[in-house]
Formats: sequence, C-alpha cells, structure tokens
Amino acid sequence: MAIQDCMDCHASLAMTLNSTSDYIGRFAPSPTGPLHAGSLVAALASWLDARAHDGRWLVRIEDVDRTRCLPGMDQIILQQLAACGLHSDQPPRYQSRRSAHYQQALGRLITSGHAYPCGCSRRDIELALQRSGQIKARHGELIYPGTCRAGLQGRLARAWRFRTADQSLVHWQDRRLGAQVQDVAVEVGDFILKRADGCFAYQLAVVVDDADQGITDVVRGEDLADNTARQMLLQRALGVTTPRYLHTPLVLGANGEKLSKQNGARAMDTRQPLAALNQAAAVLGLTPQQVAADALAHWLAQWKCLYNRAP
Repeated sequence: MAIQDCMDCHASLAMTLNSTSDYIGRFAPSPTGPLHAGSLVAALASWLDARAHDGRWLVRIEDVDRTRCLPGMDQIILQQLAACGLHSDQPPRYQSRRSAHYQQALGRLITSGHAYPCGCSRRDIELALQRSGQIKARHGELIYPGTCRAGLQGRLARAWRFRTADQSLVHWQDRRLGAQVQDVAVEVGDFILKRADGCFAYQLAVVVDDADQGITDVVRGEDLADNTARQMLLQRALGVTTPRYLHTPLVLGANGEKLSKQNGARAMDTRQPLAALNQAAAVLGLTPQQVAADALAHWLAQWKCLYNRAP
C-alpha cells in the first residue's frame, strides 16, 4: 500500500483506534544474545503499534531463566534499541527481580485448585506416553499425560503444573491472524508453572507482568502465538484482563526455519540502524526508507492503515 493511500484512509480508521490514554504495549526480549533481524521485527512492530495509538511502549527484560542469560546482554539490547530510535517510556523491568510476585500468583492458583504439585521427571513422562501409545511430541515438548493430577502417588514434588482439564478450549481473535482456537488439554496438557530447579516458567511470569504493568496490547512474533491460549487460561484463573494480541510475520533463516539465535541469526549491526530497520520493516509490509530521520514517521503512517483495525 502506498504512503498516500495510507494517509487517505486515516479518517476512516480513526474510530477503530483505542483511546489515547489507555494503550500500553511492550517489547520483552530475553538477554540470551543481542537483537537480530527477527527480534527487531517484534521491537519495531510493538513500538509502531504503541505510537499509532498514542500509547506507552515499555521494555521488559525477560531474564526469569537465569541459566540462559548472558551477563551484560541486557545493556547491549537496550543500546541496540536506542540506536534505532526505540526508547522505552519507563525504565526497563527485569523479571529476575520479581520472583516474589510470581510466587504470590502461584499461591493463588494453588489455593483456587488451578495448580498442583508434580513429581514426574522428563523420563517419567516419556515412559508414561510410551505405555499409552502417545509418543508424539509437540514442538519438541512432551504433552503431559496428567500423571500427578490426582496426587503424587508417593513421589516427591518436583514442579508445579496448571490444571487444564476443565474449560481448556480457548478461542481468541488475533489482529493479524484472525480467529484462533486451541484445546490446551489435548494439545499441550497440564503445563509447568514452576520448574524442578525453582525457576518460574515463562507462561506464569509473562501473565503476571502483563497484568501488573497494565499491558493492553501484546505485539510479538508469530512463533509465540502458540503460547496465547495457555496465557489466557492463566489470566482467567488469576482474574486479570486479557490483552489484545497481534502476531507479526517471522524472519526465516536459510533453512526455512524461524531465524533465531539457535538458527544462525547474526547480531543486528547498530552502526547501520537504518539498514536493519528497513529489513524489519519489509517483513511487516512497510516500504523501505532512505533517510533515517524520517523512517519511523513514514512507517507509522503506513502502520495505521495496515494494522490498526479493530480486533
């Protein structure tokens, strides 16, 4: 879509935008490596969406799993964002400093019966699935067969899981992907909330932080769309608001798989931020720009036409 076409449609889209006072979006990188082309797509998209709604854009450092994080990587990521003109409207929040909040949420889930202790090791789960003939793995994960749902059966508690047996069919409307549905009990099983090593799971941490920060809109990569149903179940169980979701296209590596740090992704070169931003913008369907000073403003105008329709 041409820029002029986008400008012409602003008036007709005005009624679909959220109010300027309540939009809060976020970009939540894990400091396991510097930003690459794929992660920059999510950063740019979430920033544009927040600015298109005259809202706030926050940066959250998702370092809850300290075993995967690299020292000082958070500062490198923040420097990369700043080089691209993407600045958080509040100081970054660190998940590693919020364990007490996650424990409190887990306690609420235990009290309400939504969480239960699990004594199964990975090998236990593999054997249980083999005995039942259900050995298919989903995205490399084993679908938990519910072994400890009725009790530990003499095992010591290793982890805590979310009980998905009731009302686990989840429907939602993605702003880009459209209508979505997932039966969490069938496709995932009772998922981990706190691991055997004491680390809180991503699903719980992100729901607690989104609620605490008042996040109204989550804009992130399409590879994370699969997490949405689990997060919605947690939101319902904790009695917090479900944000709107928009999942962006992915950058693919040479092998056709999602570009990632594990798939040969190179760090973004902040010495040439416009080149990196142009690459990210192209993935989002935005036109390349030649002048760095004007690029974000041009893309903002296009974004309002391409993505800012009511969910």
